[in-house]
Amino acid sequence: MPDGSEIHQFRLKNDNDVVIRVIEYGGIITELWVPDKHGILADVVLGHDSLDDYLESDYYLGALIGRYGNRIANARFALDGTEFELDSNDTPNNLHGGETGFHTQVWKGKEVSVLNGTALKLTYISKDREEGFPGNLTVEVIYILTNNNELIVDYTATTDKKTIVNLTQHSYFNLSGMKEDILGLELEINADRFVEIGEGAIPTGLLKTVKNSPFDFTSPKAIGKDIHTEHPQLKLTDGFDITMALNKVGHELDVAAKLVHPASGRIMEVLTTEPGVHFYSGNALENTPKGKGDTANNPRTGLCLETQHFPDSPNQTEFPSVVLDVDQKYRSTTIYRFDTFTRKAK
Repeated sequence: MPDGSEIHQFRLKNDNDVVIRVIEYGGIITELWVPDKHGILADVVLGHDSLDDYLESDYYLGALIGRYGNRIANARFALDGTEFELDSNDTPNNLHGGETGFHTQVWKGKEVSVLNGTALKLTYISKDREEGFPGNLTVEVIYILTNNNELIVDYTATTDKKTIVNLTQHSYFNLSGMKEDILGLELEINADRFVEIGEGAIPTGLLKTVKNSPFDFTSPKAIGKDIHTEHPQLKLTDGFDITMALNKVGHELDVAAKLVHPASGRIMEVLTTEPGVHFYSGNALENTPKGKGDTANNPRTGLCLETQHFPDSPNQTEFPSVVLDVDQKYRSTTIYRFDTFTRKAK
């Protein structure tokens, strides 16, 4: 790091030779190697080759996001009558916790024992009023790589003052191993509604039906099929950059999405306890800094499926609450389950 401190990289490997590499800076997943239908491994997440590149990167590649994933309107919210002003890093809004959100912090990594796999625990203490958020928040994130080719992300947090929390993981996936863009990947999302947005990608407060819209992924569909549709929501963000309201009740773990790369046979299924998943098609990516090896982080070379609460929930009373009190424990789980298939010719 610029101050001379060391950043450690951890390597997790399961019985099937699936490998994940994680660094303490930002809790970033730098590599994720999974097999195709022939057993050939490929790295399926965007990233960089050096820590220096990650320090310069503006796109949250592979990082843990907090204290609040997604946007908060006008970079402010009220809690019990007190207004808190946040960093307006996405003028005039707050995005992903601010300029020095969790994605830029140094997490303390430690190997932990689990059944049927290998695991890494990352810990970070966010100080009271860091980027404007109230309360000292102690956060633990455990990455578990199981022998069933699952990456489990378990989040927990506690606070000493009432605050808001909305954590997520910001990996950009490309199941082709970056051999092609994401437009040919097939996506299915278990959501009949999406969170409508206005200027600045701030929610209007309405949940709109996906029926007869480009956001209908209730059955598998190539991402490129409707991405250029003349739809006002797509025009606002130059592609998919939308939170899908999942068809689930409560905090149970359920299937949120399924991503398929037909040529390689790779499948990624996403399960979560969260009420939403934010689908971002990498519209604004630029290859600065450059990608890993000979790959390039250009627009639509990777996509995000960020499991989370809805954007601007602190200012939207009808949305599920993101408030965490001193006598509560924040818990959230997301599972990325990898598999393969062989598609029969028609």
